[in-house]
Amino acid sequence: MAELEGKVAVVTGAAHGLGRVHALNLAKLGARVVVNDLGASADGTGRNEDPAREVVEEITKAGGEAVPHFGDIADWETSKSLIQTAVDSFGDLNILVNNAGFLRDGTIFNMSEEDFDAVIRVHLKGHFVPSKFACIHWRERSKAQGAPVYGRLISTASESYLFGAVGQPNYSAAKAGIVSMTMGIAQLMQKYGVTANVILPRARTRMTTSGPTAAIFAKPEDGFDNFAPENASPLFCYIATPRAERISGYVFVVWGKQVTIIGRPHNQTVFDSTQSWTVDNLHDQLGPHFEKLEPVKDGYSVPAM
Repeated sequence: MAELEGKVAVVTGAAHGLGRVHALNLAKLGARVVVNDLGASADGTGRNEDPAREVVEEITKAGGEAVPHFGDIADWETSKSLIQTAVDSFGDLNILVNNAGFLRDGTIFNMSEEDFDAVIRVHLKGHFVPSKFACIHWRERSKAQGAPVYGRLISTASESYLFGAVGQPNYSAAKAGIVSMTMGIAQLMQKYGVTANVILPRARTRMTTSGPTAAIFAKPEDGFDNFAPENASPLFCYIATPRAERISGYVFVVWGKQVTIIGRPHNQTVFDSTQSWTVDNLHDQLGPHFEKLEPVKDGYSVPAM
């Protein structure tokens, strides 16, 4: 029996790249899958139902079960219908993989209000809304059963939230919000038996094969393909399985043949004073800590975190 036999999964942004691979792999493990995709281009424009239908057809031809859903996951009613589609089609929801998103890069000098809002909306709100309705479903199902349920919420973020990205103030901010939000969900939902985790994949997708990252993520002519989506997807699937029941509230990086668990932020250095802080005594204590650094001027580069 396949490990996810009888389980129901929703994958957003499931027509291309990582989302497509997630949907196919979850189906191979026995899950019945709702394939959500609006069919937009890499910058979020346009609509096309064909790519999601093609993934559904690929799953069904391989002997699995899947249905399409063509909706904007950042829209309240559409996301509500997404979760309901899983319940109406297959009787339940057990796994939610939040994956949908697009890029509109630019520095803070050049980014428009529209491009900032659009990226925050699709990534951060596009994680929040499906998660909200999935969590409501799991809470109500748990109350009705009088027992914990099988729930796996998996968010997709990026290392740009850790290091910052000069040309992605919108995307970096959205991914930081996703991590924080998912950690809160993990705490809230544990009493219902639901796990929530974040995965930061380094993978070749439509978002990484254009712009300044294109050369980095290009497929090699020979040898192991570190950035193939197929390398990252197994971790998403593992987190969705019964064997990952102890894993909740974690942040992972995955690429190639490597998985890293990201530690929680911690106090680096603590300064105490015997009196209330003033500008002078703050400089007395903090000044020596930074005095070996060069002043931020004349093109001096601030090191990333």
